[in-house]
Amino acid sequence: MLISPLAKAGILVEALPYIKKFSGRTVVIKYGGHAMVNTELKQAVMQDIILMKLVGINPIIVHGGGPEITAMLDKLAIKSSFVSGLRVTDAATMEVVEMVLVGKVNKDIVGHIQQLGGKAVGLSGKDGGLIRAVKEFSAVKGPDGQVQQVDLGLVGDVAEVNPHLVELLAQQGYIPVVAPVGMGEDGQSYNINADTMAGALAVALKADKLVLLTDVEGILRDFKDKNSLISSLSVAEVPGLIQEGIITGGMIPKVECCVKALQGGVQTTHIIDGRIPHSILLEVFTDKGIGTMVVA
Repeated sequence: MLISPLAKAGILVEALPYIKKFSGRTVVIKYGGHAMVNTELKQAVMQDIILMKLVGINPIIVHGGGPEITAMLDKLAIKSSFVSGLRVTDAATMEVVEMVLVGKVNKDIVGHIQQLGGKAVGLSGKDGGLIRAVKEFSAVKGPDGQVQQVDLGLVGDVAEVNPHLVELLAQQGYIPVVAPVGMGEDGQSYNINADTMAGALAVALKADKLVLLTDVEGILRDFKDKNSLISSLSVAEVPGLIQEGIITGGMIPKVECCVKALQGGVQTTHIIDGRIPHSILLEVFTDKGIGTMVVA
């Protein structure tokens, strides 16, 4: 569908106050889901991020790569298992995780940005001491209802963030692209959930926004009704919505990630549908937005 010149002008005018407001601010984007595997969506995301950089915003990308990891593990006949949505990661799996995330997915994203005219540098949490990781255990309810700690292997949580290298790159006009692998004090590599890393990095960078790309519209008051999107909610509303079963399943850790980021000083957090082309620009630069904004 062709857009008239007048309509294009209207779009630019609507975006202008947001460009002015966020110029010089940092936005951390967790890039994952369908937008990573669909070619057209991938291009739209990279265009959004390059445009943000060109108008003075500092976008920082933290990416996932679960499907690519699973595909490579299948090729190597290494079985995957999950506990509460987290991949149990033994030494052999960790080697594949690091190879795929840091060596392939990260460099693919960097290459795509470069091809479209942007400037990007790929990192992992190990570079420059960016992320110090600690071993993470998962709390799981047993058949008797008792909560048990489950060893996930080389799955890590973020213990400390040193954002200096990311800040330097952003100041020099680069878009940092970060793979969610961190290193423990013993030098061991750890597989870290990308949402968790993005939230921790947003706090350390004093980011204005944390944006999580997902494969859903946002938080729906009624999951059967696509028109029941909750466009904005506060931290205080979250426990009640979880208790009512409105925030459920895989959305719970995403919302908890947003809450933790807000409590750490991030101004606003956004859960948006990465299946919609240019969803980042629609959320950041328009009056209505497109997903669910979680605020303090």
